[in-house]
Amino acid sequence: MLKELLERFRQGYRTMPYPQDSPPLPDRYLGLPVMSPGTCRSNCQRCSEVCPTGALTLSGTRPALDLGQCLFCGECARSCPEQALQFTRDHRLATWTREELILREGAPLAKGQRDDRRFRLFRRSLKLRQVSAGGCNACEADINVLSTLSFDLGRFGIQIVASPRHADGLVVTGPVTKNMALALEKTYRAIPPPRLVIAVGSCAISGGPFADHQEVHNGCGALLPVDLWIPGCPPHPLTILDGLLKIQGRS
Repeated sequence: MLKELLERFRQGYRTMPYPQDSPPLPDRYLGLPVMSPGTCRSNCQRCSEVCPTGALTLSGTRPALDLGQCLFCGECARSCPEQALQFTRDHRLATWTREELILREGAPLAKGQRDDRRFRLFRRSLKLRQVSAGGCNACEADINVLSTLSFDLGRFGIQIVASPRHADGLVVTGPVTKNMALALEKTYRAIPPPRLVIAVGSCAISGGPFADHQEVHNGCGALLPVDLWIPGCPPHPLTILDGLLKIQGRS
């Protein structure tokens, strides 16, 4: 027993001090994109042509990027000769509405708080049921890692629970395949109101790379009333955590 106590003392405190301090992100991390106004070359369509999901559109020389469709592959930034589009290292991407995910030239991403009485109920305790509606397991893995020692989701009073009867809200991942649509709706109805819905990942928001396929519903927005949108493919665990803390008014 003494050896275990000494080893615990040697290892020290392993949980990151987030959100007071953000840990260093990997060199390859691509966060919030920014578009420099006035630098886009006329008649150049390279960025939109290489986008695999059509997330980037151009109206003349004014680009618009839909973060809900974006896979954060970075091909658009690498193809731009003027470097009009760049990916920053900002992991804070969650928004309250689907429209706020449309990033336009020179306009920052909306990051304000939302005055909703339901959110005030969950500031000390938030229990969530996660449903993978046909996902590839990438978003699911990044949600699971939040329960590890490094992130320690439970210190915020947030917990992933097994039963929707015990949940305050629903976390949806995946493009919502036809085979999962009924199960998703039943899970939502089993959560007692007032209930929240959180769409995590480009698949849950827009269908991602599977958008408009005959077997998917292009995300959960058409089936459920979504309260929080967390883009990414997959979103970094800190991006998901930042979104959950927005609900509690801590981010």
